[in-house]
Amino acid sequence: MNDERQRVERAGGRARRARLTPAPGTDPSPEAPVPGREDAPDDEGARRAPGPDDDRFTREKPPHWG
Repeated sequence: MNDERQRVERAGGRARRARLTPAPGTDPSPEAPVPGREDAPDDEGARRAPGPDDDRFTREKPPHWG
């Protein structure tokens, strides 16, 4: 049997998911962090400046919305 192939590993118990072993010659470790990204501000809650069409988009409704 060829051990150079990926194998399916089943999760224990009654789990329905399985995962593949790493492919031969690949690095299964996570990607290295981007330098300077830790210092970047969190933009999730930030609002952007209103664009030229924003008022029209909020004013108009599609016909099926009645």
